[in-house]
Amino acid sequence: MTTTVFLTGATGTMGWQGLQELLASNNAEHNYRIRVLARKSKKNQRLLTPLLDRIDVIWGDLTNYPDVERGVRGADIVLHVGGMVSPQADYRPLATYHTNIRAAENIRDAILAQGNRQPKLVYIGSVAQMGDRREPLHWGRTGDPICVSAYDHYGITKALSERILTDSGIQRWVSLRQSGILYPAILRNYDPIMFHVPIRGVLEWATVEDSGRLLERVCRPTVPEEFWNRYYNIGSGADYRISNYEFECLLLDAIGCPRPEKIFETRWFTTRNFHGMWYLDGDVLENYLHFRANIPIRQYFEQMSRSRSVPWGIRLAKATKAAKLVPHIVKLAMRQMAYQPVHGTQTWIRLSESTDPQQRHKAEQRIAAYYGSKDQYMSIPDWQHTDLSHPSDHAVVLDHGYDEQKPASELCLDDLRQAARFRGGQCLATDMKKGDWDTQVEWQCAEGHRFKASPRLILLGGHWCPDCFPFPYKGDKARPWQWDKEAKRNPFFAQLWTPLHDPQEDNTYDYHIFDGWEK
Repeated sequence: MTTTVFLTGATGTMGWQGLQELLASNNAEHNYRIRVLARKSKKNQRLLTPLLDRIDVIWGDLTNYPDVERGVRGADIVLHVGGMVSPQADYRPLATYHTNIRAAENIRDAILAQGNRQPKLVYIGSVAQMGDRREPLHWGRTGDPICVSAYDHYGITKALSERILTDSGIQRWVSLRQSGILYPAILRNYDPIMFHVPIRGVLEWATVEDSGRLLERVCRPTVPEEFWNRYYNIGSGADYRISNYEFECLLLDAIGCPRPEKIFETRWFTTRNFHGMWYLDGDVLENYLHFRANIPIRQYFEQMSRSRSVPWGIRLAKATKAAKLVPHIVKLAMRQMAYQPVHGTQTWIRLSESTDPQQRHKAEQRIAAYYGSKDQYMSIPDWQHTDLSHPSDHAVVLDHGYDEQKPASELCLDDLRQAARFRGGQCLATDMKKGDWDTQVEWQCAEGHRFKASPRLILLGGHWCPDCFPFPYKGDKARPWQWDKEAKRNPFFAQLWTPLHDPQEDNTYDYHIFDGWEK
């Protein structure tokens, strides 16, 4: 039996690894016909041309519907991995919105156009959809509130795309929310966004090899029917649940650099408004697809440091221990990143004293989002007085507002009404078929907005009112981040937001992308 796989994003980090896994597994037991969509760039041609005898390449664009439909037509499964990601997305938010949302719409429309011959859809979502999950709320699961951090345009587009695809009527879909990916080239990432990560923040990382295996395993015909039409978190397991400080220590040691205390200032790092969590439900996906290699994380970092994709200068510095001998030189280089325009955290601090009121306002908004206030920034302790311990293994489990112990087949209208009340709104449906998770019903939020959505999207996906969701783009539809306001009217959301934010703060961010800082 031949399975026709249509893969987007084949030349990106996760997509490329997935392509290699599909090619390596292409045998009598798993016979894949592989079709990819890629822009005709020099990089993509260099990567894909040697494979033209083994794969079908559609040279085109995700934002062009005919190109997408050509890929979808006749496919058995669509792996939608492609799109714009950070840090590129942070510098080009409008292009990110246009690319990621248009791609999702095209994938949706192309699959629905196949009628009864619809392929299955695998959508790669993101942990960025879940926003800031600092202690004590650093453990989470699917169904928790969608809460994209301020200025995270990538997270916004991933949440919007997930809603577009998983509540569209596609017969068989799955949303796999990807975490941070560990891959050798991460050792050479050098961007001011490196300081947008709180020192005590957490992430359950996923290796690129595990992620690639995941893409191949999900294509196998042995995947059970019960697996589909659900949301899952991707992670490489317990050993990959680390703090951001622990990540910095592992990374710096891998490239032969001094420890964070020697080359960073604590104030360069933000204290909030990023994303990342450890997964209460991380093993669910593993139990279905068995994609983890279970390599200890320290061993994995050591393997990455020896990779040929790591620049020779880094390998030389580690071999000679040159970087550790001159930490002050390394610190000067890191300091430059903290003072870079637009995204450098210290640039915001400097511009908060600007005589230009517009520049000062923009900087103050960033400081408020990432530090709370200028006073809170000034009160950040030095390394000696910073808590660098491993975050707690105690999990605060958020209430999803309905009886989750009830069998899925017993879901009824009372469950929807209970969930809606817990979200500060109402379920306006007057009847429903018991156990029907997929038929859209009408809901109303606390602001009076009416919208239609399936119980699956609301109860299992963690989504709620689309008209209250941030939409920081130009035009009449533009909406700022107003999570403070949402928390005051939505108890489901408040249990995530209120413990991490001072009720006296104003966490409304009216900054749009068209103000000269971003394009």
